[in-house]
Amino acid sequence: MKRLLLFLILICLCPLFLMAREGRTVISLNGEWEFEQTQTAFPPAKFTRRIPVPGLIHLAVPRIGQYEKFFHRPTETQLSEQFNFLNRDYTPMYSWYRKKIRLDKRLTGEQLFLTIKKSQYVTVAYVNGRLLGSSMECYTPVEFNITDAVRFGEENEILIQVGDRAWLPSEAAGSTDKEKVHYMPGIWDDVFIHATGKIKVKNVLFLPSAATKSVAVKVRLLSTYPPQMIFGDTMRDSCRMEFAIKEKSSGKIVAGRTVKGIAKRDNITFFETMIPIEDPVLWTPEAPFLYEGQVTVYDNDDLSDKYAANFGMRDFTKRGKHFVLNNEKYYLRGSNITLQRFFEDPDCDNLAWDREWVKKMLIDIPKSLHWNAMRICVGIVPDFWYDLCDEYGIVLQNEWFYWQNHGWDEQIRKEYTNWIWSDGNHPSIVIWDAINENWDAYIGNTLIPELKQLDPTRIWDSGYMTSNEMNNDEMDEPHPYRSLTLMPTDRAQDYFEKHPYDLGNLDNWNGFEHFRDAGVPQLVNEYGWIWLWRNGNPSKLTVNNYDYFAGRDASPESRREMQAYWLQLETEWLRAERSLAGVLAFCHLTNNYGFTGDWFVNHIKDLELSPALKWFEDCFAPQAVFINLTDQRYMKHIPPYQPGSELLFSLAGINDNKQPSQGNILLKLLNSKGETVWQQNRQIDIPPYGKKTLSCKMNLPNDKDGYLMLAEYYPPDETKPVVSRRYLKIGNADDKYDFFDIKK
Repeated sequence: MKRLLLFLILICLCPLFLMAREGRTVISLNGEWEFEQTQTAFPPAKFTRRIPVPGLIHLAVPRIGQYEKFFHRPTETQLSEQFNFLNRDYTPMYSWYRKKIRLDKRLTGEQLFLTIKKSQYVTVAYVNGRLLGSSMECYTPVEFNITDAVRFGEENEILIQVGDRAWLPSEAAGSTDKEKVHYMPGIWDDVFIHATGKIKVKNVLFLPSAATKSVAVKVRLLSTYPPQMIFGDTMRDSCRMEFAIKEKSSGKIVAGRTVKGIAKRDNITFFETMIPIEDPVLWTPEAPFLYEGQVTVYDNDDLSDKYAANFGMRDFTKRGKHFVLNNEKYYLRGSNITLQRFFEDPDCDNLAWDREWVKKMLIDIPKSLHWNAMRICVGIVPDFWYDLCDEYGIVLQNEWFYWQNHGWDEQIRKEYTNWIWSDGNHPSIVIWDAINENWDAYIGNTLIPELKQLDPTRIWDSGYMTSNEMNNDEMDEPHPYRSLTLMPTDRAQDYFEKHPYDLGNLDNWNGFEHFRDAGVPQLVNEYGWIWLWRNGNPSKLTVNNYDYFAGRDASPESRREMQAYWLQLETEWLRAERSLAGVLAFCHLTNNYGFTGDWFVNHIKDLELSPALKWFEDCFAPQAVFINLTDQRYMKHIPPYQPGSELLFSLAGINDNKQPSQGNILLKLLNSKGETVWQQNRQIDIPPYGKKTLSCKMNLPNDKDGYLMLAEYYPPDETKPVVSRRYLKIGNADDKYDFFDIKK
């Protein structure tokens, strides 16, 4: 009888057990939404389209009415330097998203919040006809308390209005790019509802210190209790936070701490603490070990919220002119991604939200090219991109969408601060980049010092501001576009007679000496100016380049081979200068029909590598040997060598590793038929993080021809050589030289 009574009691209590809060309930709203557009700010009478979330408005089915205006496929390239967005060729529209969702009655009594991680360009939210608020923030999470608007146990209508870039308020931080024509609106990151108790985690930062084997934890708690309305009402509540640090892979708890405090009602309260970790495993791109930090919040003694975020134990600082990762010098090698420009690409489709595609583009291909870093340029990316870099090991310079001046100081402070709170747990982000190629005294000298107090674990970059404009300049981002700026002349030959360029000469730093003389790390995160579209046409900025160097009638294949060779030599030039902290080529992903270009060919969904990307494997190798000799195939001001003469040149061995690099170099000279007419073996010993120069000489052949010099270096324990190359002309052939091209 007693057992039966106990059983009946348990049955009666089952609903209570189901209702027991486990901390935080998250309901994903990703997926298909209803969609429509209007010219006015009134909701549509009916919805005739469907759209995926996350995504942008070009993914609506049926297509939006102005789709063809947003995505234009030109048949030829027109030389152009920039575009003024005020000269827009479309009608701005309001975009409306609608979703209906049933909320379980068991959530009654919980506090419900609607979170939109990223939405551009002005976002307004309604639930069941109630206006919840609006936000002009495009790159940080927008959160609305929807508790009083929802109907538990019934269907609820969520309606989100997204505005156009044309209506972005003047005070909004950034969002202008003179190399963009169209700015695609939409909800472009995760959307979800989460339910908590009255006191919840608004934000949390786990800020590691590998040197002290500890984690600084900073928390903002939001109390949804009503404020004091009459004298004597409660204004504050006791709370308790239990912190736990776990190994992400094993779940093993390695550290913890309990903090008691007082949360101010109807407000946000800040807390911080320090948690030591015994013998932490450090995070590096080569070994990206992750921890999970958990915060469990108790309202008095009642569980109110539980939140977790991944982080990595790593220190990223500077020492002299170099970056230091976990107390070791660390050279950055990589490229750039301009996702906001890619959103203009007619072939972009939903690729930015395809995890498999993004991983191949962002992780797999870069690692195959010896890249360890990426600059997220003129605009940030969906949150899962950062997760991938955390998990697989790529360090990031994370740049806000701020090129041309746009924004009011206080709004910039608000958005940049939210940026730190929302993205600051990712170990992959090692540099906050506030501005691209611009100057702003408020950002550089007021805001950045403030944000360094919030997050002291990363380095700040402030565009073209240097120690001349900043009180605390931590790094600079030089952009040595050596070939020319734009060549804004119809006679490229006249330009180059006045501005000759010694492509391939590793010692020629004329005009760029200040990079080497600077006292802080110099991260070259743009160079080249030799862009192509994926069909082999020049980009808008490089028509004159290819017309002059390759010829007006050059084939797509010949342009691609020239681009690969050009970028290889410029990369060697930069990497041979060991005072540079890193080299990031421009650009790995962008709009195919834009002012610049990336290094893929054909349809971007297939991620088919161009010759330029394939040759990057050699010039970005951590251990490499480069030929120091000016090109003679494309550099028309360099006269041919005399047949049978003696050629003096040098080799530059470079080493990004902390171990010495000792290996064999095979030097070869190939004629236009690919026949080896000369070869020589050399040995080299390159010091850790250093450079070794070898002097060489060769008696040139007597036959006039176009020749290809190769230096094949075999680093320790490697069976595949790292190849450097230079084209030579021997004898006067009236500029009609054939050359042997090595295919990758």
